[in-house]
Amino acid sequence: MKKLIFTLVLTSIFCCAEKEPKNVKLSGPIFGTSFNIQYYSDDNINYQKQFDSLFNVVNQSLSTYISDSDISRLNRNEITEVDHHFENVFKASKLIYRYTEGVFDPTIGNVVNAWNFGAEKNKFLTDSMTIDSLMQYVGFNRVGLVDNNIKKSKGSYLEFNAIAKGYGIDVIADYIESKGINNYVVDIGGDMRISGINLEKKKDWTVGIDDPNFDGTQSYSKVVSLNDEAMATSGTYRKYKTDENGNRYAHIINTKTGYPTKTNILSVSVIAPDCMTADGYATAFQAMGIEKVKWFLNSHPELKVYFIYEDENKALKTLSLNNFPE
Repeated sequence: MKKLIFTLVLTSIFCCAEKEPKNVKLSGPIFGTSFNIQYYSDDNINYQKQFDSLFNVVNQSLSTYISDSDISRLNRNEITEVDHHFENVFKASKLIYRYTEGVFDPTIGNVVNAWNFGAEKNKFLTDSMTIDSLMQYVGFNRVGLVDNNIKKSKGSYLEFNAIAKGYGIDVIADYIESKGINNYVVDIGGDMRISGINLEKKKDWTVGIDDPNFDGTQSYSKVVSLNDEAMATSGTYRKYKTDENGNRYAHIINTKTGYPTKTNILSVSVIAPDCMTADGYATAFQAMGIEKVKWFLNSHPELKVYFIYEDENKALKTLSLNNFPE
């Protein structure tokens, strides 16, 4: 009997050892940048093909950089019916549009293109007459979704590039969770959603926030721990215009005027429950400015925010709001 018990114990130990979760690491190009995915799987399964398929579906629905995508065809008024990915992003964008009182507005896309910040380069000349003519179609309140169909004027142009990457991250994260995996990182271009812990190090996942380097190099001086959260960062230090007086204008277009936003904000990082929300608000907060964001966060405790900005002497400053992790 003792030998039998001993054998059972050994068998149990070996079975447990065989089921030790393995850290699967995958990477590659997507959405004009790159992805890095890590997850701990008991079965060591590689889901690269499934991820590629999901990336393609999201791109085909929402990318204005693909000429035959649903959103590109919609903007050419060739279709009105959209899929559930489009619906999800549309509804989330509506909420952010309303909460920010129009600062976040996906109908600004053609104006973004006019300033050569969007998918369509050199499409227009940015004289005041051209901007004024494009601005008459800006206003997400005039675009509706009824029974999977988009209702908009023929001149309206939709672009979800400020939120679609975050949504793509959520799609992959949701798929990973559907496989019973609870410890993972999904990172696309520095935006990410994280769950559980790093099992190898037996602690929370840690991530760095990029320093605002204008020369294109990458470094980071702030590292934070995340657990069951998402984070997105919007920076103005890589895409901007400078006027003859040296004033820097961000690629974030003012949805009220149609002109690039003059700002001293270099970077905004937002932590939220999901990456689509973090992505959308990171863009909106660039345009809102620090003081308005402080007021906004009084009624949005679910959002944590970190600013990197320049003071009046061009010195770098940082500001953490709503208990952004130190």
